[in-house]
Amino acid sequence: MLDLQELNRLERGEFVARLEGVYEHSPWIAARAWESRPFATLAALKAGLCAVVRDASRDEQLALIRAHPELAGKAAIAGELSSDSDREQSHAGLASCTPAEFARIGELNALYRQRFGWPFIVAVLGPRGRGLSRAEIIDAMQRRVEHPRELEFAESLRQIHRIAELRLNQRTGERPLLGEQVHDWCEALAAHSEPPWNERGELTVTYLSEAHQACAGELQRWMRESGFDSAGLDAVGNVVGVYHGSRPDAPRLLCGSHYDTVRNAGRFDGRVGIFVPMACIRELARAGRRLPFGIEVVGFAEEEGQRYAATFLGSAALAGEFDPAWLNLPDATGVTMAQAMRRAGLSASLADIAGLRRDPASYLGFVEVHIEQGPVLCELDLPLGVVSSINASVRCVGEVTGLAAHAGTTPMNSRRDAACAVAETVLLVERCAAAEPDAVATVGQLEVPGGSTNVIPGRCRFSLDVRAPSDAARDRVRDAIEQGFRKLCARRGVRPELRETLRAAAAPSDPQLMQRWRQAVRALGLPLHEMPSGAGHDAMQIHRLIPQAMLFVRGAVSGISHNPLESSTADDLHLACLALQQFLEDLSTPC
Repeated sequence: MLDLQELNRLERGEFVARLEGVYEHSPWIAARAWESRPFATLAALKAGLCAVVRDASRDEQLALIRAHPELAGKAAIAGELSSDSDREQSHAGLASCTPAEFARIGELNALYRQRFGWPFIVAVLGPRGRGLSRAEIIDAMQRRVEHPRELEFAESLRQIHRIAELRLNQRTGERPLLGEQVHDWCEALAAHSEPPWNERGELTVTYLSEAHQACAGELQRWMRESGFDSAGLDAVGNVVGVYHGSRPDAPRLLCGSHYDTVRNAGRFDGRVGIFVPMACIRELARAGRRLPFGIEVVGFAEEEGQRYAATFLGSAALAGEFDPAWLNLPDATGVTMAQAMRRAGLSASLADIAGLRRDPASYLGFVEVHIEQGPVLCELDLPLGVVSSINASVRCVGEVTGLAAHAGTTPMNSRRDAACAVAETVLLVERCAAAEPDAVATVGQLEVPGGSTNVIPGRCRFSLDVRAPSDAARDRVRDAIEQGFRKLCARRGVRPELRETLRAAAAPSDPQLMQRWRQAVRALGLPLHEMPSGAGHDAMQIHRLIPQAMLFVRGAVSGISHNPLESSTADDLHLACLALQQFLEDLSTPC
């Protein structure tokens, strides 16, 4: 069994020998990582090995990729795989392929190598370490063979790092038990989905649907099994679990996230933020420990705005920001929110909802752990990131009015083309956002009302979404876009219109809580990375009431989210649990 402290004491040659095979036929990685000893934790060793590959030349990275065997390929058939590769491929059942599966994998291997020039690589043990099915492996091959070359090059390296991580776990006897539990809870909760999505094996859970109520029931049951002192449902359907401190009346740390989903969703968005603190409380309860403060975990009932034209209603209720008009909003079938509440056994009473507002004096703050929902941590090979701020945002709808005219008879220099003006605006949006650090701006909708193939567009509509870490930065981008938009429309002889539809303030992380997250990440031996969140979160609402700070967990598959491919490894989720445990310990000690 590999011992980290012993490994730190070894000379370079022995160090490399002990890590032989962690990265397939590439001892240079361990040789260079030796320079960074000592590694305080296994996570630090993994990060150090990743850093060596990231800093290597393109040719060295390509050689690393090409050092790997094809799945169920010639080397496997000839019995020439390394012991690690043989064990992994056998665990995934690749030695037991049906003739049809074997033929399809062979076809995809050939197509992939022809397209990219290197073998297809996937960590066949998967994000949980149990092993991917052959169908999952074939699906991944079919999907990734369509990737752009640079995206697939980066994905191949990420898969190699995952293979190395699993091999290190096996050699050190480490097992990410807390992360496995969080992963398993996410998978189990995904069994509840609405028709017709459930019939297709897809996940959709909207506010107060039968699937939503089933999720609420499961969360309460798991909280009680984990040792919470109480777990119940509040007036808007939030699941609220409490683990008391050393005194029942001690102040509390508020944690949590949402358990509703978008349509055809991933299994980790929101729910990770419920299960990570649940796993930590389960460990406290098993040890019979009480902290100087209580911990309140809330599974917010609604954040995504899928059933009703209202978002963050679960966390808004706790912040005292629930809009009474929401109760009269109808869903697509005409059922109002109040009616849906009553059908679910809730009172739909404004007095009951108003009573959910938390007393800031009773809370130390709010922390939310969330899957990143983006590619940044993936690209940096980092499992965790500390959130500096939840971005401010503004949304607008725009329209350009020009002159519809015959496409064949109107000279190019005589046209007042509304669509061309909007096309130029889209590029303007891109430039303005790129000029402001950490800002993003998107034109997600374009429409030519009544457009025809042979008619110059006389009108064109578009949407605009601008986000930035601060209100001031958001407004700078928005104002630059509007000024440029009006200027280019004047030059083109068309009439501009831009109307704001939504404005949300930034939610900067509390400095003290953010510092505790920093200390927790460093205690794991990980490099520290701070980043803004471009997505909205329940923490934005709670921020209005009490201090908040968030921790991001790396997502797999380039950080994709709001998609069935959304995932995170048990190892990364385990590190998030360890970070929260460290946060709690640090908070227990007076500064």
